[in-house]
Amino acid sequence: MNASGPQLRDLRAPVGQDAHRWNTFRSEKTLVVAARTVTSTVRVLESLPALLRNDSRVGVVFAHDPTSAFDDGVLELLRDAGCRVMPWSQLDTVSPDLILSASENIDLPTGDCPVLVLPHGVGFQKLVPDSRTARTRLSGAVPDALLDAGRTWIAVSHPDQERQLLAAHPKVRGRTLVVGDPCFDELSASLPDSGAHKRAWGVPDDKRLVVLSSTWGPTSLLGRDPDLPARVLAELPYDEYRVAAIIHPNVWAAHGSWQIRTVLADALEAGLLLIPTVHAWRSALVAAQAVIGDHGSVTLYGATLGKPVLLATFGDDAVPGTAMAALGEAAPRLRPDDGLRPQIESAVADHPPGLYSDITRLAFSAPGRARARLRTVLYGLMELPEPAPTAPPVQALPCPSPPEPTVVTSWTVDSTAGSDGAGHWVITVHRRPAAVSTPFDEGTEVFRHLACAEEERDRQLTESASVITRSRHTPRAVGALSWIRDTLGRFPGCRIAAASLGRNSCLVGLRDGRTVETTVTGPAVDPGLPAAVVYTFLREGLPLDDTLVALRVGEARREDVGLRLRPSPSAAPEQR
Repeated sequence: MNASGPQLRDLRAPVGQDAHRWNTFRSEKTLVVAARTVTSTVRVLESLPALLRNDSRVGVVFAHDPTSAFDDGVLELLRDAGCRVMPWSQLDTVSPDLILSASENIDLPTGDCPVLVLPHGVGFQKLVPDSRTARTRLSGAVPDALLDAGRTWIAVSHPDQERQLLAAHPKVRGRTLVVGDPCFDELSASLPDSGAHKRAWGVPDDKRLVVLSSTWGPTSLLGRDPDLPARVLAELPYDEYRVAAIIHPNVWAAHGSWQIRTVLADALEAGLLLIPTVHAWRSALVAAQAVIGDHGSVTLYGATLGKPVLLATFGDDAVPGTAMAALGEAAPRLRPDDGLRPQIESAVADHPPGLYSDITRLAFSAPGRARARLRTVLYGLMELPEPAPTAPPVQALPCPSPPEPTVVTSWTVDSTAGSDGAGHWVITVHRRPAAVSTPFDEGTEVFRHLACAEEERDRQLTESASVITRSRHTPRAVGALSWIRDTLGRFPGCRIAAASLGRNSCLVGLRDGRTVETTVTGPAVDPGLPAAVVYTFLREGLPLDDTLVALRVGEARREDVGLRLRPSPSAAPEQR
């Protein structure tokens, strides 16, 4: 048996010397995708299906190059996508018509087929460590050794990037192709559906979604300030905001999900939405109403989509003269030592439309036409007629599948009592996850208490709680009353136990034996909110019977809450 025999058997269809014997599709051309990192592989997976749509003439195989420091996760990504994968070492045994990659740092096999390198971010705006030397290099720039073969083409999104590459690497002259950015086009087409995307992430219409975006490396948001997600969650009221984090795939590949979740444990317990590394970041960015980021491409995409942006950090590895550098000059900086909530709210309220329009024009040419241009380039390099005269459509992103809900089980609750001017009480409530709350002394007008759901696993928190709640629907009052008595008995420090009776009603039991029945107008609420109303009434010494009070959750939401003392149980026990 010769040395090539086992290799060819390992290749199987659709490539190899006798692939025609096994293939169902009669491919005229073979396209090999070089898959080296998750970031670069994702970019190809997001672009290629639309370019080859309904065309069986092109057979595609993914060649896995394991030489990157950020290789972890590539094979799982390809298998999950249903891709046909071959080892990089066997690439010399096939004869592709085109090699496509979004990673510039590949070793070309022998042969003369063309190579097309796509960008895996927005332009060439960052200096990164060079895996071949101790120096840094321009991220995305094809090394001279790859250009020396004379068969490599580089797709760029703007003519300025041609000039930038030519200044840094003279050998790129005549090897660049301006196609625009398919990812930006897709994001832009999805903006009208931003509300649907927000709801798909489990964020109600009356809550804002703030997205934290971190690139990789020591100068990134997480590299400089890994505690920032927890501090943002500590300052933004839970009933008014949700916070999500988009973390660069290289962070996941270098550190693993275990360490990321360990570092962000408090933030995750406080409700942080950790966006999956593949594809889903686009939907989260479309849904965002504010972006806190750094010098990574996701932050730049957010700005060019018109999102309010605050820069938490901006590394000195950002390249001057680029669209990213322009964003660093134009976007306001987050002041980490000042109040974060006022800065976020000011960024949203004061954000002028078109603030980053010049940066958008600097980053992307021919908006809306990138997919058509890229398909023309792709088929031209394969010397194959395009399948149809019409350009491939720019499609909006699908909404993601609902994620696993982030369950917060303990809150630090601030409440105040005031009047609406007509003699009616108004109780304003702000809840923040206890996992990230900082110590606070009550003022003269603010009451603060710790509230825990019955699912809270931290026994110390539950034993310290003034309010314990049961969100799980208890269909009969007798069951709710039994739970209230049991809870107050088990936790002597608890002053109030509140159990939901359904969508709008709950029973709030007091340590002195009284029970308040609350009814809330509007959509269903967590029992912790009417319990906060009762707690505030107790602290203010206000009457709890036959009272109608306005509940204000933050600034936007207001509901009416009816309070009625439930008659004391008779001597005869109530039957279940």
